[in-house]
Amino acid sequence: MKLIVADDSVLFRAGLVGLLERQGHDIVGQAASAPELLKQCDTCEPDVVVTDVRMPPGMTDDGLRAAVDIRAHHPAIGIMVLSQYVAPAYATQLFEPAAPTEGVGGLGYLLKDRVARVADFIRSLQVVASGGVVVDPEVATTLVRGRSSRLDDLTPREIEVLELMAQGLSNQQISDKLFLSGAAVSKHVANVFSKLGMQPGEENRRVRAVLAYLTEQQMR
Repeated sequence: MKLIVADDSVLFRAGLVGLLERQGHDIVGQAASAPELLKQCDTCEPDVVVTDVRMPPGMTDDGLRAAVDIRAHHPAIGIMVLSQYVAPAYATQLFEPAAPTEGVGGLGYLLKDRVARVADFIRSLQVVASGGVVVDPEVATTLVRGRSSRLDDLTPREIEVLELMAQGLSNQQISDKLFLSGAAVSKHVANVFSKLGMQPGEENRRVRAVLAYLTEQQMR
């Protein structure tokens, strides 16, 4: 996997680069600011960009806004945003665009402490690289438990399944985590699709289901 790593903390960036290189990935660029990240994306061809939310020059949401800009101008690049704190508003803004279609990179939003769980972090990057969606469990819980008219018809179990889908888990992984049969999980997933208006045969229904509830949450 070819990656660009962007973070203004030299120590964190170096540690992340070292971790990824030890896992056999190719770091094609590094950036310490949002403008530098945008320039790197114009000159390199990464599979995924890993970027912090808070970066120079503004030290607010510059990294996030850079991610949104990359999404608009380089749609094939997967985006993995890292944040120090639970900030659902950032996740909502990142996932605001229309649901991905074929050839469009995946999206991820994780808290920085998840990086220490190396196997899970690498799996999340792989999901994003393959065009999938990953949302940090804490952020997903905050979003899913919020009020949304499109979620009102979902049962508690269906909401639980949707939350795990948002974390990038496959049906089999959901089955293992909830101690349900594969058939039961498939039925819950189908119900989620149906209640969210995702018709059979529609492309990327799994991604669309995740984006459907993310984009309907009020900014917090």
